[in-house]
Amino acid sequence: MTIIRKAVFPVAGLGSRFLPATKAQPKEMLPIVDKPLIQYAVEEAVDAGITEMIFITGRNKRAIEDHFDKAYELEAELEAAGKVKLLEMVREVIPKHINCMYIRQSEPLGLGHAVLCARPIVGDDPFAVILADDFMQTVAGQPSVMAQMTAQFASVQASLLAVQDVPREQTRQYGIVSAEPFGDRLEKVRAIVEKPSPDVAPSTLAVVGRYVLTNRIFSCLEKLGKGAGGEIQLTDGIAALMEYETVLAYRYHGRRFDCGSKLGYLQASVEIGLQHAETGADFAQWLAERNQLA
Repeated sequence: MTIIRKAVFPVAGLGSRFLPATKAQPKEMLPIVDKPLIQYAVEEAVDAGITEMIFITGRNKRAIEDHFDKAYELEAELEAAGKVKLLEMVREVIPKHINCMYIRQSEPLGLGHAVLCARPIVGDDPFAVILADDFMQTVAGQPSVMAQMTAQFASVQASLLAVQDVPREQTRQYGIVSAEPFGDRLEKVRAIVEKPSPDVAPSTLAVVGRYVLTNRIFSCLEKLGKGAGGEIQLTDGIAALMEYETVLAYRYHGRRFDCGSKLGYLQASVEIGLQHAETGADFAQWLAERNQLA
């Protein structure tokens, strides 16, 4: 049985929808309460048993590397000040058994190209792809979305795409699949199209930012030319992969917030703020009082 141990995090995007906040910092470092988006994504991978984190970075992304590196000066100051809890928090950003690796994407040539950049490290292994923009929340005690997917992969040994239904008017924002029933929460993908207009979309089943892929995807991506938007699209690579092997759509347990949009980011911030051990009760009270005054 093959186990997923490697995850690719494409983090080279410009984050233009959050300018000017992302002019000098990566969008993946924007915080949801007190943790950046990328840390939540890495924690989800750790929950899935993944130990090799591969970040595909670009210019102005150094803050991500620094976040997951040891901060000697900060730790020394916190230790000298006796701030034990904060010190533990800083040291626990990344577990000691986790390895972080960084590859620079020289040009912004799309998600498919970013995934292809990971080939030298991924090698012949199956691997996960996690988009930090898609913030995934599951019920307390329930496995993370990626943990659900790696468990499914261990059973079916086939590439998996996390999917959810979206309003038809939103199909132009996603890769859209047509599929047929395959098993519990699984469907066999028959076709996949990148950002189709609502009038031609084959369904409303959208691929969201979690994938488990076999290494054959690399050879498929290598043969592609530029697709929609002048980029190498991962969707096109998956369409090519389907000519060789089964690809499954997985209807995950959980809730997704599109933190690539301002509205989704605000919604995630409120949701996590209400659940936060330190702020939750006071924040809920403030919201209730505000609603009474509105």
